[in-house]
Amino acid sequence: MANDKHATQLLLAFISLALAALVDGASTTAQFRFYMHDTVTASAGSPATAVRVVRGAAPLPGDPVNRFGDLYVIDDPLTEGPSAASPVVGRAQGFYLFASRSDPALLLCADMVFTSGKHNGSAVAVLARDAILDDVRELPVIGGTGGFRGAAGYGLLRTHAFNASTNNAVLRIDMHLSV
Repeated sequence: MANDKHATQLLLAFISLALAALVDGASTTAQFRFYMHDTVTASAGSPATAVRVVRGAAPLPGDPVNRFGDLYVIDDPLTEGPSAASPVVGRAQGFYLFASRSDPALLLCADMVFTSGKHNGSAVAVLARDAILDDVRELPVIGGTGGFRGAAGYGLLRTHAFNASTNNAVLRIDMHLSV
């Protein structure tokens, strides 16, 4: 009888440890929105945050400004709302490259670094093709740091505003993460 009692206690202890491991290993989800302000052409009070560092060789069809191979380095502000006056929550730092000869598609490589608000001190990394004329683009999150360490998920990008004469854009980004 004593052996049965010890076996039952041992089994309950193992079950408790297994459940604790499952709870510790359970992922959490995060969904949030922010806006990225990509300023190619500076204006009064708005410095350029995207700078072309390589000029590509071949013009893109129907695009007098951008060329296949153009490479831009970015340090774009991320804000709570679409207005440039909205509170800044971070920076998108990295680059984008016009990577298609036939359509306006970028290779976007950026670290979304959060510098204030709920996600202050954390970052997510995005690396993907961005077909900039599509209404919605899904870009995978390939990792994260801080509160987003080990993150997986995606960002849905939508062009909120675009100025064809300056190439300046505001993107709405809806982030969906599992951490």
